[in-house]
Amino acid sequence: MSQRQVLQVFEQYQRARTSFVQTIAELSTRPQNIETLQNAGVMSLLRPLLLDVVPTIQQTAALALGRLANYNDNLAEAVVKGDILPQLVYSLAEQNRFYKKAAAFVLRAVAKHSPELAQAVVDCGALDALVISLEEFDPGVKEAAAWALGYIARHNGELSQAVVDAGAIPLLVLCIQEPEVALKRIAASALSDISKHSPELAQTVVDAGAIAHLSQMILNPDAKLKRQVFSALSQISKHSVDLAEMVVEAEIFPAVLTCLKDPDEYVKKNVATLIREITKHTPELSQLIVNAGGVAAVIDYIGDSRGNVRLPGIMMLGYVAAHSENLAMAVIVSKGVPQLAICLSEEPEDHIKAATAWALGQIGRHTPEHARAVAVANVLPRLLSLYMESESSEDLQVKAKKALKSILQKCTYLPALEPLLHEAPPNILKHVVGQFSKVLPHDSKARRLFVTSGGLRKIQEIKSEPGSVLQEYINSINNCYPEEIVRYYSPGYSDTLLERVDHYQPVM
Repeated sequence: MSQRQVLQVFEQYQRARTSFVQTIAELSTRPQNIETLQNAGVMSLLRPLLLDVVPTIQQTAALALGRLANYNDNLAEAVVKGDILPQLVYSLAEQNRFYKKAAAFVLRAVAKHSPELAQAVVDCGALDALVISLEEFDPGVKEAAAWALGYIARHNGELSQAVVDAGAIPLLVLCIQEPEVALKRIAASALSDISKHSPELAQTVVDAGAIAHLSQMILNPDAKLKRQVFSALSQISKHSVDLAEMVVEAEIFPAVLTCLKDPDEYVKKNVATLIREITKHTPELSQLIVNAGGVAAVIDYIGDSRGNVRLPGIMMLGYVAAHSENLAMAVIVSKGVPQLAICLSEEPEDHIKAATAWALGQIGRHTPEHARAVAVANVLPRLLSLYMESESSEDLQVKAKKALKSILQKCTYLPALEPLLHEAPPNILKHVVGQFSKVLPHDSKARRLFVTSGGLRKIQEIKSEPGSVLQEYINSINNCYPEEIVRYYSPGYSDTLLERVDHYQPVM
């Protein structure tokens, strides 16, 4: 065999390897091929190609592995068991930028599925190699490394701490200052994933100067970047008063509020979540948001949204109202109650209805004026039905009951209470009747209306234990009327009158 023929054999072998690995990379983009590839032992065939002498074959093999590992946790576990990770980590330090991107992609694809798989990536020494990659000149390599670090950190506090200990945060903060929008997005996302687990982890992000750089991007035209920026600021704000104050001190208000009208649904939701996380901490932080026009803006946002997107806005109103009478009144004045009433009636999901019931309870629990504002929106019968419906989740039943009780304890607006006399179970009825017993002795107009509306008749029909609190309330109401009026509306009184007719002897 001539030298030329020998070389042809090697060329054919290289072409065959190239063709094989490119075909596998292409096939692995389609879910219907995955099981067949797995059954054919594709992992063991790709592994040696990671060490191929031809760089493009190495890179394409890594890309194919990443696509396969990304698909499900079984394939990701096969990458771990196939002892492929150490080779990838080694290559991150030694190979060219194309291979580095592909290797970081595989590490991310493995780490994303579970804490255990993410830990396997950490255990093979990937963190140091990924952090070094954040210092690469090529923005694509930095992006791939930041993405992998974020996927490791998102699972739990321990993995997030490992990312921090590897020195990732200062470099991620530098990445959000780079001109490439894609790199900014991924770095902000990684900072969000690190911050979410604990105040200590969030503090490390803050200490690296992240807030100032994130806050400068809140009005960036790129929607995907804004999603990640608001997510990161939310995750920082949620942990403590101090962290929330640091976010507010970056002077993001009132500019943030304009983003509640952003065309991107996720931007809007993340902004509402950020506002919720700030307002929940203290009356002072809530007041700052109110002063900036935040309550009215969130109420408009709730009106323009549906489903889970509404949820952080609904909860924000509840947190604001919970802090004080004045803040609850700010929600009322901005017409928050009618908007919450709409949510309570039209949202199908129990968890959203439960949050709405809770928010209404926080608004109505302060004074009779607050309770009346809630009651006139006709939400009390709806809360009662949600509490009593067997289809309601346990959480919804509990929230609806608590809201009802807290509003009823303050509500002196009797027209809104009367419908409950006919529907409420004894544990709620006691509170309803108790409010009538407070108001009727001091209001002659209310006493007359109570008779003409059928309320007094209903009171006489209630069966209660002698000496019970409910019976005492009923007695107190009955004492507001002449005895013959009470007797007239008592059950069986018409029969008594008919008996008297039967036994009456006409005067001739």
